Amino acid sequence: MKKYLLILVAFVMVGCQPLHMNMDDWLTAVGYASISEQQGRNEEEKQVRAMRASKIDAYRELAEQVYGMRVSGRADLKDQRLGTERTSGAVDGVIRGAEVVRSYKVGDSYVTELRLDIKKMDMLRSYGEVQQVPEKRQQTIF
Repeated sequence: MKKYLLILVAFVMVGCQPLHMNMDDWLTAVGYASISEQQGRNEEEKQVRAMRASKIDAYRELAEQVYGMRVSGRADLKDQRLGTERTSGAVDGVIRGAEVVRSYKVGDSYVTELRLDIKKMDMLRSYGEVQQVPEKRQQTIF
């Protein structure tokens, strides 16, 4: 009888375990852009540009999490004295499968929140090779 009671208690305890998704499979990123700093003929155009800029900033943050950031620095020495110091950072990568969670205005800024399912990105990555983005920039109205 004790054996059956023990099995029943074990089933009840297993049934009480919380159902949750493993959050380690998700990356999140937030991008920001100032509305007033955008170029545009009117407020609406500036806001659309800020929306796009905040989305690109969020994608940049995701790429930084996935691929890391390349950091380079240089310090010049002249007559045994420290001169000019320069530091720069760059991130490069392709993000596939990211989803916009929220996009909203906060004061003079526009905010975009993205999330990326790592398993989905890995699956999409296997579908094809990454193409190089051309360096020539084209002018658009936004």
